[in-house]
Amino acid sequence: MKKLIAEFIGTSWLVLGGCGSAVLAAGFPDLGIGFVGVSLAFGLTVVTMAYAIGHISGCHLNPAVSIGLWAGGRFEAKDLIPYIIAQVLGGIAGATILYFIVTGNGSSIGDFAANGYGAHSPGGYNMLSALITEVVMTFFFLIIILGATHSKAPKYLAGLAIGLGLTLIHLISIPVTNTSVNPARSTSQALFVEGWAMSQLWLFWVAPIVGAIIAGFVYKYISPEEK
Repeated sequence: MKKLIAEFIGTSWLVLGGCGSAVLAAGFPDLGIGFVGVSLAFGLTVVTMAYAIGHISGCHLNPAVSIGLWAGGRFEAKDLIPYIIAQVLGGIAGATILYFIVTGNGSSIGDFAANGYGAHSPGGYNMLSALITEVVMTFFFLIIILGATHSKAPKYLAGLAIGLGLTLIHLISIPVTNTSVNPARSTSQALFVEGWAMSQLWLFWVAPIVGAIIAGFVYKYISPEEK
């Protein structure tokens, strides 16, 4: 239960910090943080929580990460469903907090940093581009996670490497899909936007999970034996 509470809190922080920066600060007149700021915000949520709850739950914050770690032999199958439920609920909690903040000055939520393709891609990219982007970005995210947390990797630097990896992923893919690589993050925003966001949500579950599973098996094959 303590692990699940940690995952709930951590995923809530990821959504509140990352999506909150996109909704509240990215386009603020003259002082907006833009794509770079939003990318950094997502990375910082992971860095901060890695050191806050990593020793409790492993700081997955993401169903795709949990599934990828399982595929890589680092996580037990029996814990997958409880972790995924805690992550999705945590994401919804973060989005709920953000909803009340955003609407506090009478503003509408707009696209609420939801993930999308086609007309709902920031750059107008089609479904195939979105699918490829999400599979590949999640693949590399899991390679970074599995490598940085390997027993032979430098100690105490995993959180920094993973957070910077997520920052880079956002720098690449925000124009394509608003960057998901995380089904919990996508679900939390889509629930509030409804309509198009819910109809496109399937891609932001399928693609990250596929990318994560491939990465888990690949890294398990190429990595050295654990100490």
